Amino acid sequence: MKCLQKWMLSLMMLVSGFVFSQAHLLNAYTPEEAELMLELDNMEDFEPLSFGYVDNRDVLWSKVVWEIIDLDERVNFPFYFPVDSTNIDANRRSLFKVLVDGIESGEIMDVYADTYFRQPVSYEDILAGMSKVDTTDLGREQINAGEKLSAEYIDRRDLTAYDIQEYHIRGMWYFDKRLGELRYRLLGIAPVAPDVNFIDSENPDLVELFWVWYPSAREILHQAKAYNGSNSASPFSFDRLLVARRFNGIIYREENIYGNRDVKDYMNDNALMQLLESDRIRESIRNIEQDMWNY
Repeated sequence: MKCLQKWMLSLMMLVSGFVFSQAHLLNAYTPEEAELMLELDNMEDFEPLSFGYVDNRDVLWSKVVWEIIDLDERVNFPFYFPVDSTNIDANRRSLFKVLVDGIESGEIMDVYADTYFRQPVSYEDILAGMSKVDTTDLGREQINAGEKLSAEYIDRRDLTAYDIQEYHIRGMWYFDKRLGELRYRLLGIAPVAPDVNFIDSENPDLVELFWVWYPSAREILHQAKAYNGSNSASPFSFDRLLVARRFNGIIYREENIYGNRDVKDYMNDNALMQLLESDRIRESIRNIEQDMWNY
């Protein structure tokens, strides 16, 4: 009987959370008041759930892997949309927009050019890598004629959320012998887009724009909400989606003796074999937990 009462109480609290999560829209008299209520709601849940401390003695086994989150897959759409934030609520932004705004405001400070977090980059460096300025043929004729270049003959191309095609993430799987289970810790995330200098070509190469040290960005990603198609009254935070692994990822690199080479380096020109190799790596990691309990 007591178990039933506890279960009913938990269910009531869950439902009440769904109701009050968007109550600001029902109780506000003006849009400004609705936004203020939303900010107050977010302040009640200001910090993400702590990762917790893991002692070196508790890590019995570990492996670092790199994965691709392909934004063409429907399950990964919450990380991509909305690509246009002009005509939408201020609290709905794409993951790329949240990351760039956090870097610009200084709330996300640990930003690097490489996946090993050794080359820090500034917001200005990131903007330079996402922009291309070119001169049209008529503009070149003006310059050759010794005339001043007109502004209409200057083409500027900036990468936006629309151009992001993938996210690369780096994380560690480890077996916690104190808890007796296999766990995952996300370490870094990088938006991936076509090279802006060749974006108009037929098949431009994809490049990692920057790497964010994930633990330092959790508070920002916790406050930013992704759309929940099942229940708009209870949106998910980006931090929850990533930490809980509510996405489909394809392993493209693992920590190995060959200098952490990519799967494509030894599975050349065969996409099917690369997918099968990714599944093999994932299955070998899952089997670690099963093997730990075999005597």
